[in-house]
Amino acid sequence: MKMRLAFVLGLTFVTSLSAQQPPAAPARPATPPVMVGQQDGFFTTRDGVRIHYLTHGDNGSWVVLVHGYSDNAQRMWFNTGIAPEIAKHHRVVAIDNRNHGQSDKPTPGGSGRAQDVIELMDHLKIQRAHIHGYSMGGGIVGSLLGMIPERFITAGFGGSGMTETNASYRAEAEAMDDALPKATGADAEGMERFRSRVAAARPAGSAAAATTTAPPAAVTVDLTKLTIPILAVNGSFDNPYRKTHRLWREVQTFHNVILPGRTHLTAIAAGAAPSQQYVDAISKFIDMYDVK
Repeated sequence: MKMRLAFVLGLTFVTSLSAQQPPAAPARPATPPVMVGQQDGFFTTRDGVRIHYLTHGDNGSWVVLVHGYSDNAQRMWFNTGIAPEIAKHHRVVAIDNRNHGQSDKPTPGGSGRAQDVIELMDHLKIQRAHIHGYSMGGGIVGSLLGMIPERFITAGFGGSGMTETNASYRAEAEAMDDALPKATGADAEGMERFRSRVAAARPAGSAAAATTTAPPAAVTVDLTKLTIPILAVNGSFDNPYRKTHRLWREVQTFHNVILPGRTHLTAIAAGAAPSQQYVDAISKFIDMYDVK
């Protein structure tokens, strides 16, 4: 029996309804480890790119965190309090995607790469992990579901999800989002400024990976055959149903969290007070479905 849980406006309920990236914040310079127990490391990928990563925690299952476009592991996962909270019961590793943070930048302004996450897991001898990504990182998680599904304990999409492939279902999801309140004032202005900065930073002719919510066409993902629990966390101002409608329909165990009044930038507390709802959502989900 499929289980679909939704968390909206602080309420939790079970539903049988079949229907119900941030991009991240502007890039900031990566900083040295600032938390007790936090460590950093490097490895070199098969194509010669030096990748930086941060770890925290000594016990429990591994949690792999993949940040969004133009962000970095330190700011998105550690400075927001997410990694330290998870590290209370797990071992956390957060990658600086290529072209980001302290990793090499063979294509300045370019995207991250799913294969780098696989090689990071191999480097640390991680057989299975909870893998969670935000925005572009969510697109990478989607690719990994098609590439290495057997290495997931759970999958998590933040500011992202899996877009509908069926036109009728896609229109249904769009109508649900269109009925939601929209961001105004400073929230709307902040998103517009961010979109402009992202467009200016992208290499000429490249795809807008910062808003990717589906893996590349070359990667096939049959969600109906996956048995791992999947989480999605999106702001109510961030078209949450476009990103989760397909997950609602096809995933056996799916938790959907909608953060009221949050945009793609503010859902994970970009430059603001940490979103405790986001911290709680991801940490509780991982603990609920952990494999000892």
